[in-house]
Amino acid sequence: MSAADRVEPTRDETMRTEPIVDVHAHLLLPALQQAVAARDAEGFAAAQALEARRNGPESLAASGRMIGERMPLLTSLDARLAEMDRQGVDVQVVSPSPSHYYPWAGEELAVWAAAEANRAIAEHVAGSPDRLLGLGLVPLQHPQLIVDALDDAVVERGLAGVEVSSFAGDVELSDERLEPFWARAEELDAIVFLHPFGCSLDERLDHYYLSNTVGQPVENAVALSHLIFSGVLDRHPNLRLVAAHGGGYLPTFLGRSDHAWSVRPEAHGCRDLPSSYLRRLRFDSLVHTPGALRALVDAAGADRVLLGTDYPFDMGVDDPIERVREAQLPDADERAILSGNAAELFAAALRGRAVA
Repeated sequence: MSAADRVEPTRDETMRTEPIVDVHAHLLLPALQQAVAARDAEGFAAAQALEARRNGPESLAASGRMIGERMPLLTSLDARLAEMDRQGVDVQVVSPSPSHYYPWAGEELAVWAAAEANRAIAEHVAGSPDRLLGLGLVPLQHPQLIVDALDDAVVERGLAGVEVSSFAGDVELSDERLEPFWARAEELDAIVFLHPFGCSLDERLDHYYLSNTVGQPVENAVALSHLIFSGVLDRHPNLRLVAAHGGGYLPTFLGRSDHAWSVRPEAHGCRDLPSSYLRRLRFDSLVHTPGALRALVDAAGADRVLLGTDYPFDMGVDDPIERVREAQLPDADERAILSGNAAELFAAALRGRAVA
């Protein structure tokens, strides 16, 4: 065949040489929720009351309707796979709905709930092992117990890692008691997916859905700042941490953090400029506008950003590939975000999987 006769692959064909991977998708576990409520009715009721104060009645009502309408997408394997096909997503990384963190739970209940979530996630992804990967849970509020929970998720259940909140009770991600957890996650090459649930600003955000639209980006920024300034990322340079929602407000406003590091002794707990740690983190692409995605790529690098949808919640996106393409990034960067970065991060789990 001559060069003139050769048909070059289309852009879409080139993009499909590796599976398109969504790293931010959820599973709701109604049976677990009911069991937790039954095992500690008083604690569950208090947690529900706190959520009501934080969100306000309008947001609670709207969220209830949304969950009801999307229940099949949140619970059914067949519905999930059909929606993935519609979106053009080959592989989903499925984590529990953050409503299953139960950061108020005592030791016994927290360990049991995390183990049940790990079991349920493993069972769900086993229904389509060529299309789904799973992330489990750990009881973050009990640092002395979370290494065993991490092992349960990764070693016993075969999950790719775990999902954690931005804080739990008095435990921040910089807490020294978490050092064994970070070390074990690094040792296992486990993914740690940072996904906040709730915001410590409480009733200040109880109108206009600020609890989510402002609260989630704030919590991401605070949690990542704890990891950076405390030196966790210095001590664990191979930690595989992915931040949901593009890392919130932090990645594109780190100049102020760099300045503080330079002039304030109490802000000098990390070895290098705070902005340099973006290269040790990863972020999903769920930032909602082309300009914001370009800014995230400029700040962290295209090799640090992975496709994320927040499936199937209404604050996510149901046209994820088009959302990335709207940013008009160079083809190589686009391919990296949709496929290549996840292929590297989840290499062992994705090996041998065919593109749909």
